[in-house]
Amino acid sequence: LTGLWNRRFFDENLKLEWRRNLRDQRPLSLIFVDIDCFKAFNDCYGHQAGDECLVKIAKTIGGFFNRASDLVARYGGEEFIVIIPDLERDEVISLAHSLRETIEELKIPHKGSPVSNHVTVSIGVVSKIPDKDSTSKDLFIAADKALYQAKNAGRNQHSVLTY
Repeated sequence: LTGLWNRRFFDENLKLEWRRNLRDQRPLSLIFVDIDCFKAFNDCYGHQAGDECLVKIAKTIGGFFNRASDLVARYGGEEFIVIIPDLERDEVISLAHSLRETIEELKIPHKGSPVSNHVTVSIGVVSKIPDKDSTSKDLFIAADKALYQAKNAGRNQHSVLTY
């Protein structure tokens, strides 16, 4: 539907990038994106409109992260995840902030959202130089925690987890 990589491809590539960045001692980052109140969007506008919304968001994220080393995948229903190797933490945080604003500027109507009258996203950010005491799964878990921090803090924002 979205033209992005799937979860399985993401999982395989995250392991590869982890090993490469462990060897090179370069930062590896994840940006985990969730469309806010997407069930309410589908309830208001229908599943076909929901699919169109997913495609617009996917194209926006895919166009935003276009370095050959970046990997954008659809992780689940309304969740997307980006692998970003070799960028410093502050650069990744800035990208997450800009991505959230760019999606908000699409002004996709969302009358069923308690957050905004248009589609917004919550974003979790994590960045780490891999070490032998942690794994790619730990990086993913940290990105997931950061995403839930953003959602629990009111949505339509990004949260950064340091570990």
